[in-house]
Amino acid sequence: MIPVCRLEDLPEGESVRVETTPPVAVFRTDDGGLYAIDDTCTHQDASLSEGWLEGCLVECPLHAAFFDLRTGEPTCLPARRPVRTHRVTVEDGVVHVHLTAEEGTAA
Repeated sequence: MIPVCRLEDLPEGESVRVETTPPVAVFRTDDGGLYAIDDTCTHQDASLSEGWLEGCLVECPLHAAFFDLRTGEPTCLPARRPVRTHRVTVEDGVVHVHLTAEEGTAA
């Protein structure tokens, strides 16, 4: 469990990048939902935390691929592979990310 920031410091419609390996992007949607995905677009090396949030979709700032924050799945080309999703919790007003284990490794 990795502390990210205070909930009040992450406005709705915004994101924050967490410097983990690999980096993770945490998003707070306009309706207050919290989601975390790997921050790097699977099409090309671009930070998704710098993209544009539309509901539960984030648009990659480089080539306009959209990813669903709930599933990590791309919704259009040029991205073809999903990004990993991570569980997000809030404890005592602090947003935490629970990193998903790499595929093929123990959690």
